[in-house]
Amino acid sequence: MHITLQRLNDAVHFEGKNDDGNTIHLDGNPNFGGEGKGVRPMQLLLMSLAGCSSMDVVSLLTKMRQTLDDIRVEVNGERDTNEVPPVFKKIHLKFFLKGNLDEEKVTKAISKSVDKYCSVARMLEGKAEISWDYEIESPS
Repeated sequence: MHITLQRLNDAVHFEGKNDDGNTIHLDGNPNFGGEGKGVRPMQLLLMSLAGCSSMDVVSLLTKMRQTLDDIRVEVNGERDTNEVPPVFKKIHLKFFLKGNLDEEKVTKAISKSVDKYCSVARMLEGKAEISWDYEIESPS
């Protein structure tokens, strides 16, 4: 795996690019030069956790022959402001799923992802307490 990070201005606006040419913009907190031109690194970490676990959940529910019409995840992260740097101490994922889904299978899929398969969650293990819950919306 290889990425490139290139500075785009005279402050802290960067563009990250992967081997496939996909890009993302990062920017820092306005307290040290950020201009709102991209995602902050800690926000990107939460997005990575949501993306990793969502991909697992989609795959697991497909294998369980569940019809998933849509999925959205909202993530709240609580940082320890007494630490330098202020790392996450608690992260909560709220999954919103739409489809004709069996609750037991949804619980199993999310649990397997967050507790076992998601590599981003594993990287955070021991640093942040990760919790989750979900809501199932009926198909339209």
